[in-house]
Amino acid sequence: MNSASPSPAYTSGSSGSRRKTAWKTSAARAGDPAYRRYFYVYPDRTEPDAFEATLPEVFPDFAAGNFTWDDEVEGWVWTTFNSFQWDVNWSNPVVFAEYAEVVLWMANLGVEVIRLDAIAFLWKRLGTNCQNQPEVHSIARALRAVLRIAAPAVVLKAEAIVAPHDLVHYLGQGRHHGKVSDLAYHNTLMVQIWSMLASRDVRLAVQTLRALPPVPASTAWICYLRCHDDIGWAIDDRDAAAAGLNGFAHRAFLSEFYTGSFPGTFARGLAFQANPATGDKRVSGMAASLAGLESDSLSDLAIRRLLLAYAIILGWGGIPVIWMGDEIGLPSDWNWAAESGHEGDNRWLHRPRMDPARQADRHDPVTVAGRLWSGIRNLVEHRAALPHLHAAVQSEVLPAADPGVLAVLRAHPEGELLELFNVTEQHRSWPSEHLVSCGFTNPYDALGDRPLGPLADGQIPLPPYATMWIIDGQSG
Repeated sequence: MNSASPSPAYTSGSSGSRRKTAWKTSAARAGDPAYRRYFYVYPDRTEPDAFEATLPEVFPDFAAGNFTWDDEVEGWVWTTFNSFQWDVNWSNPVVFAEYAEVVLWMANLGVEVIRLDAIAFLWKRLGTNCQNQPEVHSIARALRAVLRIAAPAVVLKAEAIVAPHDLVHYLGQGRHHGKVSDLAYHNTLMVQIWSMLASRDVRLAVQTLRALPPVPASTAWICYLRCHDDIGWAIDDRDAAAAGLNGFAHRAFLSEFYTGSFPGTFARGLAFQANPATGDKRVSGMAASLAGLESDSLSDLAIRRLLLAYAIILGWGGIPVIWMGDEIGLPSDWNWAAESGHEGDNRWLHRPRMDPARQADRHDPVTVAGRLWSGIRNLVEHRAALPHLHAAVQSEVLPAADPGVLAVLRAHPEGELLELFNVTEQHRSWPSEHLVSCGFTNPYDALGDRPLGPLADGQIPLPPYATMWIIDGQSG
């Protein structure tokens, strides 16, 4: 929701409006007070330095700091993301009116989903990190109200890559319940999947995901394993401490593990925007490379690892999303820097061009691409047949009976769905006595298309990286 260039991105999009936008930018730079108030412009460093005291740097490598001097405007402009992206002043009501105009214009074009990009950064408050401020949710609620009046079928999607306890508010909590965004990226789930795979331990994920309050039934998560951007380790120190971990140390471990420098790692990735001052180090890389598919000796385990991860994504409810190439195990593009304009941003590592040969291999069941493609298709087909995975049903993470097994229960009116995920390369098990407490009388593995049968030792066996989606046979 910041401007994509020095011209604010809030006009209707016609050629006349584009000229109007350019004129506004020129007017702001010329000193017109009305249009300077569309942005944050300061004559000297006094206020910027006061804000910088508590502001993080989003891109410390290629966009250090949060303010840029502009010769034409003769002032310091707030630029959170890049020198050419001016933060828009949402405290100016005229700005809101113009954004309302543009979302209605988009609705009239037939746009069905509008992504609220970097929504967490909209409101500025001295002494804070200027993220997740209460006014952000009021702004989103107001935009949604405008759309509900004029274009009620249009959906708002919040792109808020923030800490777990902040994330749920973008789907509406308290007085904003169900009135903010309709969709939001489940960044916390993504982070916890990679954390479980690296540590072979579910206890942090159990603590974190159980601590999240339920979201409104009228909303849904966008569930994903990886996207076009980097992976940042959004792990709350309080959750880590409750799971017996040091949050700073665990984030550092994940960065080292997924950049290939931790002893015994299966992953190959690159550090993105490492910040020595804070210890923050995000990670770039395709899912296949991060899961170990670039090592031939681990290819079988890597395929199982990926299918387990996608089973968690597809089994969470909401809207699962798989980014291009991940469905066939496309590896990272290690020549990413050779293309002009890409050399300063290693996220191009996981933005490769499609490989036609590998794409064709998806129809060959003995290839890596074929195994992944058929495995994901199998998950998708079973997902479509299970009403338990409707987005209105909440996923309840159960306490960890085995530190290597994630158990998720979804209670649907037609019956329960119990999902078991062995996040390790070892044989693990889960106590079958919990099936009774979960309400199962005739447990049936929907993914395996088979009844569980008698379990003489009282344990449900789970091979390495195994997934089970268990329903009651009578309701299946």
